[in-house]
Amino acid sequence: MGRKTSHFFAYVSRLRWIRRWGLMRNAIEENVATHSWEVATLAHALAILRNERFGGQVNADRIAAAALYHDATEVITGDMPTPVKYHSRVMRSAFGDIEHKAEDELLALLPEELRPAFTPYLRESRLTPGERELIKAADRLSAWLKCRAELAAGNPEFGPAAEQIRERLERDDLPEVQYFLEVFAPSYDQPLDNLLGQGD
Repeated sequence: MGRKTSHFFAYVSRLRWIRRWGLMRNAIEENVATHSWEVATLAHALAILRNERFGGQVNADRIAAAALYHDATEVITGDMPTPVKYHSRVMRSAFGDIEHKAEDELLALLPEELRPAFTPYLRESRLTPGERELIKAADRLSAWLKCRAELAAGNPEFGPAAEQIRERLERDDLPEVQYFLEVFAPSYDQPLDNLLGQGD
């Protein structure tokens, strides 16, 4: 007898069709799959920085994997714009309930024997506070880098968002984020020839 088919990965792969920043005019389109990959690389970097530079002891691989799935529920809910999601406590609570139900639906798509292994990555509540902190910081960092790319493309629509997100990153005052902003972020503004060392 054959194994029962699971739609989980086919469903999650559709994150590439979910557009982000839906209330904004975009010069550079971004989808949830691309964003999730960037957040995973940034969260992994922040975790390594925490361990290697700031005396932390977090599991960088687990954080990277959790970051890959951090917006997986959006394949069900779509991308809820931040101003709408956080408009009021009632809206945040209602959307939080929707996210929890979407987590349940995604987990239910997996073969039952695999659900325990995926639960820590699909349920944000199963992450430690330190893991959540780094993934959220990476999420904000990714949003700020997106805003910077839009501004560099001549789109002033993202100016206020860039300022607000940068202020939040500064207010959070995570040393790993400050290190990234000083050491890695400036290169995002460089043309390819400069990144390859040909612009000197």
